Amino acid sequence: MNSGAALAPSLDPTESSVRLLFSCTPAFGHFLPLVPLARAAHRAGHDVAVMTSAGMASVVAAELPDASFLAAGPMPDVLFTEVARRHPAADDAGVPGDPARVAELFAGVRVDLTMDDAVEAAGAWAPDLVVAEAVDFVGPLVARLLGIPTAVVAFGPALPEEFTSPMFLVAASRYAARGVAPEPPLAVIDPTPTLLQDPAWRPGPALLPLRAEPHRRDGESAVTGRHSGDGAVPTVLVTLGTVFADDALLQGIIASIAPGTAEVVATVGVLPDAVLPEDTATVHYERFRPMAELLEGVDVVVTAGGAGTVLAALSQGIPLVLIPQGADQPINAGRAAAAGVGLLVDHADAVGDAVQQVVADPRFAVAAKAVRDEIEARPSPDDVIAALAHRWSDEPASTRPTHPIDDQQRSTR
Repeated sequence: MNSGAALAPSLDPTESSVRLLFSCTPAFGHFLPLVPLARAAHRAGHDVAVMTSAGMASVVAAELPDASFLAAGPMPDVLFTEVARRHPAADDAGVPGDPARVAELFAGVRVDLTMDDAVEAAGAWAPDLVVAEAVDFVGPLVARLLGIPTAVVAFGPALPEEFTSPMFLVAASRYAARGVAPEPPLAVIDPTPTLLQDPAWRPGPALLPLRAEPHRRDGESAVTGRHSGDGAVPTVLVTLGTVFADDALLQGIIASIAPGTAEVVATVGVLPDAVLPEDTATVHYERFRPMAELLEGVDVVVTAGGAGTVLAALSQGIPLVLIPQGADQPINAGRAAAAGVGLLVDHADAVGDAVQQVVADPRFAVAAKAVRDEIEARPSPDDVIAALAHRWSDEPASTRPTHPIDDQQRSTR
């Protein structure tokens, strides 16, 4: 039995359902970590809605067809443009990398350009609880205005204070502008095993541990039958995620892997009009697919270090070669390397040799399987949703903040 059984009993069927609003930055890597929890909430009979940019509507519908969709705010291209306008030193890729610009993106620009839509949409839907991914500052502010609690979903190793403090400082000014103050979350849902956290990390009192799972379409079975090839050479998955899927970098990585030393599966990102290169004798290209499908039969994953890819690979005990490009990837990659589950490289031409080292040295596979075992022992999404619902129902109503928006919306529910 996994440790999730100790979190909380199953929700009593006689209990009323909870209206859960899942809120996220409009990007795959921020939305997909919420999907298993949203599906679990729906299975438990709760009402589920997702709030993010209208440009994510088709993605949300494909993953969560039973959820209500609340459109609020622009897509990342608009956000990056505004960050660059406010901070002209933004890098060429348009993706802020230093703490000040990261804070401006998530806690400043996105809040400024999204809040009016979000307050109106969420107020009309009238949730009981907002579940927000870790760098979504829109959902928690909306929750504060509606007088309801927030649960926060982490998606990788804890960010250092040099990144979190500027974000909270910028966010605090947006709360003050609307006449409220931040409050601690009801729960912090964390899929990151302790083996990947900094040694100084300590769990807070609101922690709800979660079992990380590879992204899969609803209804698909768990990953089985890995290492299905003949084993003559290792199978290597090269995936740079959905933001840093640069073709030149991808081709440089593939070129570094000597023909005959590995079978390569390479993803080309999420853009539907992206050119899919022709397969070769040893390289097969894939468009965006659920990680649960891509990981079957894989011996090593080459990744830029996105949290979702790192956790997905390690949930299957697959070691890594990490070539971080930006955002939180250096943090995730550094923690993975420190845990002994992979090698960290800084140039594409070093990847091939690193792959061979990871394959040849059994210590990497042993360390990856240790992380897998810790992940498997953590509570399932169904366990976590049950615990969250009980935590919400046990919270005294008198301790919840109140706001005129809350009173108005609840009177019309």
